[in-house]
Formats: sequence, structure tokens, C-alpha cells
Amino acid sequence: MAGTDPLTGPGPGPCVIVDPYSSGALFTEALRGRGVPVAAVVSSPHPPEAFASSYRPQDFPDVIVYDGDLDDVVRRVRALEPRCVIAGCESGVELAERLAPRVLPGLSNVPELAEARRDKSRMADAVRAAGLPVIPQLCTSDVEEAAAWLEREGLSGADLVIKPPKSASTDGVVKVQGGTDWRAVFERQIGRVNQFGEVDDRLLVQKFVTGTEYVVDTFSHDGKHSLVDVCAYGKVDNGPHMAVYDTMRWLPPDEPAVAVLAEYVFGVLDAVGVRFGSAHVEVMGTADGPVLIELGARPHGGGQPRFNRNATGDSQIDRTVRWLTGGELPQSYELLTHQMCVFHMARRSGEVRGTAVLDEIRALPSHHFSVQNLSDGDHVPVTRDLVDSLNFGFVILAHPDEEQIQRDYRAVRALEQRLVIGEP
Repeated sequence: MAGTDPLTGPGPGPCVIVDPYSSGALFTEALRGRGVPVAAVVSSPHPPEAFASSYRPQDFPDVIVYDGDLDDVVRRVRALEPRCVIAGCESGVELAERLAPRVLPGLSNVPELAEARRDKSRMADAVRAAGLPVIPQLCTSDVEEAAAWLEREGLSGADLVIKPPKSASTDGVVKVQGGTDWRAVFERQIGRVNQFGEVDDRLLVQKFVTGTEYVVDTFSHDGKHSLVDVCAYGKVDNGPHMAVYDTMRWLPPDEPAVAVLAEYVFGVLDAVGVRFGSAHVEVMGTADGPVLIELGARPHGGGQPRFNRNATGDSQIDRTVRWLTGGELPQSYELLTHQMCVFHMARRSGEVRGTAVLDEIRALPSHHFSVQNLSDGDHVPVTRDLVDSLNFGFVILAHPDEEQIQRDYRAVRALEQRLVIGEP
């Protein structure tokens, strides 16, 4: 039947964004600014709650809703003669990975490895099979299988991480101190509904590894990978909640860790079959070298490309647009100014008062951008994960003098301490 053959190359039509939420919402303005139309495919009638505020359906003349009939979506997307099909954020990765090979096989990732780009268990298996080091882990729905694995691996009584194989940010991630009841944590987390509305019917049980955590953002085309930015996370324990985001610092490309990370991450991208588009790769730099935490086959979320543009003059959004419009693509990046993201943190839950003190943040010498989402009388939950941090707010500090950024970071934390959080 006419019109049913997959396209072999980019068409003249729109860039199709699957779930244009979070940073995926930034594609529209950048693409239209270069004369590239856009269309949206959404993986459900309503966006996940965590992304709802970023969705702008009015930006798209065509919004195709996936209702379980993939053939229908394929037919409708092919009719648009698209230039590419890309995931806007994590909730759209699985559908984008199923859609792109059937619409534009020449501009898709390796179909047979699609699960390795979403499921953290399959991801680690693929990376290990490529001969790269990974964190020891088991994915299971059975607490007894987990217990037997811990015994075999000599990890009984060790510090552990228990987390879902899907979802994103630190949603559902729990650190279990050695010697405490990890079984209770496992039983509490299994069957939980994550931020995407999916049931966590399996869990990863991992050895807890320490070091510096990095994020490496990339753009790939024709299987060739390039660095867009490398950042180092600072994380802290907030009471019982592990690895709560404290800071994210942009690294200069000549920092020694960057070359080591790039070599490892490019190997990871090959292992999981990334050939086209953005990837967001989190890596732990241990004493023995880098090991994969997880990978997202989509842009860095939270609007990071806007801030990356300030720090480097570039972003994953910009590289996608340049590729689509025939521009030149660098293999690495420049750091134009020192920059840090400071994630707001609540040390306890309760009704908040005194939020006007946070207005002083905008007067700091290195203040570039900030969001504070609290008003007096709001209930603020103790910060447990990245979603809580972003709901509270964050600050971008940028300045030629890195010491000024450190002074202003301390000032942000001091202002937070002046908030009154307690019972109503």
C-alpha cells in the first residue's frame, strides 16, 4: 500500500518530539528560529505530574496522542515526512525508541538495544558485555533472590542502594546503611508507583560505591559522539535521604577527569546502541575509574540546556538544530564562565514562613538565574530527591571568579537557614 514504506532519510517536514516536556520543551523555539517546523507525539493523554508545567501544546500544530496503537502513530508520523524523531524527556524515551526505527531507520539508535537505553538492568548488562566496568547489581522482584545474590557477592552487611530500574532523577532511590534492614526497604519499594505512573515491579539492588559523581551530556550522529558539557555533582545526605542534590558545577574541558570520562562514556554509548541524538550519562568516578550509574537517551532535563548555553555558548538543543540545518558540530566544548547550580534544600517538613529572605539571592554578585517556588504558609516537604529540590527551587551562579561563586553558594545556604519551617 502506498505510503507504508519507512523513510530512508530525513524528510522536509517537522522535527517530531516525543513528550516535549522538561528540556524537551526548549526544542520548539530553537528549531522555529532556524525555520524548522515541529510536531509532538505524547506517550499518554496527560503528561506526568512532574512535567505538566513545562508542556505547551499550543506550540505544536500537530499533537499525536499514543493510545497503545503504535501502527497508527507510525502511519501518522510518516505522513508528516519528518526530519527526525527524538525523545524530549525520559517519559518519551521508550516510545521514541520504538517509533524512530519504523519511521526513519537511518536516524535511529540500534533497535535491538532499545531496552538497554531505558532499563537500568539491561543497560548495565550491555555495558558489562562490552568489557566496561559497571556497579555490581541484581535486578529482581524476589527478596530471597536478592538475599542469595548478596551472600554470593560478599555484600551481606554492606552499604547498598535499592532503586527502580526505570523512572528518573532520584525518584525511589534509597541508600541502605550496612547492617540495617534492607529487606524492609525492598518490600516497601516493590510495587510502588513511580513519578511516571509506572509500577516498580522489579528493583535493582546495588553495591554502594563512592567517589565523585559526574554528568556527561553528549550529542551523536551517524554513531559519532561529541561532548556538550561535563558537570560534577555535589550530593549530601539529608537525614535518612541519600544523595540529595546540593550543587552541580560545570567543568572546564581541560580538567583531567574530562578526558577519562569521555573515553568511558563514548564506550557506554556504543554499548547501548546510541547512534543519533542527545544522551545524558551519569557516572561515578571511583578510585578504580569511572563506572556507569545510568543513562538517559534524551537531553539533560530541568531546563539545563538554557544554562549550559550561558556557561559554554552551546547545548544539546543547539547541536540538534545545527545538525538538522547543516551547521558544523564541534567534538567538545568551551567553558566561557564558571557556573554552578545550587539546589534548594529543606532540612525538615512543615509550614514555611519568612520566604522573603530568599529575595536577597537575586542581589548576589554571581546570581544569573533563580527559581523559588515557596510562599509563606506553604507546606514544604523535607528534601528527598531531585523532584523535591526542583519543586522548592534552585539558583544558577555564574561569574568569571570561581571564588565569588563559592562565597555566594555559602550565602544561599545561610539564607535558607533563616527560613522558619515548622508546624502551622
